[in-house]
Amino acid sequence: MEFSSSLLRACWFLAGPTASGKSAAALTLARLLNAEIISLDSMAVYRGMDVGTAKPTPVEREQAVHHLIDIADPHQEFSVAEFVRLAAAAATGIVQRGLVPLFVGGTGLYLRSILRGLADGPEANWELRQSLERQAVEHGPQWLHNRLMSCDPITASRLHPNDMRRIIRALEVFELTGTPISESQQQHPRPESDRPQLVVWLEPPRDWLRNRIDQRVDRMIASGWLEETRQLLQRQPPPGRTACQALGYRELIDHLGVHQTLEAAVGQIKTATHQFAKRQHTWFPNLVECRSLPITGQESAESLAGQIIEMARGV
Repeated sequence: MEFSSSLLRACWFLAGPTASGKSAAALTLARLLNAEIISLDSMAVYRGMDVGTAKPTPVEREQAVHHLIDIADPHQEFSVAEFVRLAAAAATGIVQRGLVPLFVGGTGLYLRSILRGLADGPEANWELRQSLERQAVEHGPQWLHNRLMSCDPITASRLHPNDMRRIIRALEVFELTGTPISESQQQHPRPESDRPQLVVWLEPPRDWLRNRIDQRVDRMIASGWLEETRQLLQRQPPPGRTACQALGYRELIDHLGVHQTLEAAVGQIKTATHQFAKRQHTWFPNLVECRSLPITGQESAESLAGQIIEMARGV
C-alpha cells in the first residue's frame, strides 16, 4: 500500500536534523492543526530502545497521539516497504477520523519513499548478505565501504562506513543486478498538484546544533542509556543487526564488550551524531518537495509552529 495523491495532499511533514527541535514544535503543531503524529524515525519502531532514540515521553504521548512507535521487537528486521505500508494505513485512519496526519522525524529515506514511492529493487538474498557480513567481520567495515565505493561511489559517499545494513544492501543490489542502487533510487518527484500541502525541514546553525547534540548525548547517558543498552543485549531472541547498528547503541555495545572506555564511547557517539546531522543537512535540500525553515535555535516551540503554519498559508 503506497500513498495516493489525495492521501498525500492531506498530510503535513516536519523533518530536519537530529536534535533540531522537531518533536517540541510538532506537539504544538499537532494541537493547532488537530493532528496525530506519525513518526519518521527508523529506530523508534523498536520496543525497548527508548532513551537512545529520544522517543516521546509518556507525557508527550498524552498531548498528541503518536503512530509507528514501538511496533517491532529489536530482533526483527524492519524494511522501508513495511514502513510505507503501515504509514499509509495510519494516515488513512487519521484522515477518516477527520484529523490531520503530521509526519515528524529525520529519516530521509522514509520521507522520500512516502513522497515519491518505493524504489524498485531485487528481493533480499540472505545467502549473499551473510557472505557480505562475514567479509565485514573478517576485514572490517571500512573494507566493505571501500568495496562499495568502487562500484557505487554515489551511495558510498552518503553512507557512514559503520552503516553495515545499508552498505550490504547496496552491494547486494549491485551483485544481483549489475546496477548501482543509486540509479534504481532515482525516483522522480510527483507533480506539484499531487504533493503534500507542506514539507518543511528545520535548518539550524551548525555550531548551535553541534553543541545541542553534545548536551543531549550527555543527558541521555545520565538518563540510563547505558543500562538500556545492557538490557537490550540480554533480550531473547537477541537484537538483530539493525538494532545493534543503531546510532549510539553500536558504540555502547562496544563499550560493554570491553572494547573501549565509556568516555571514549560517548565521544564516538557525539562524533557519529555530528556526522549524521551533516548528512541530514545534505539530504533534505536535495528533495525538491522540501522547504527550508532557517532557525536560530532560540525560538520557542510555539514560535516554530506558528512559522510553519504561516509557510503553509503562503504555499
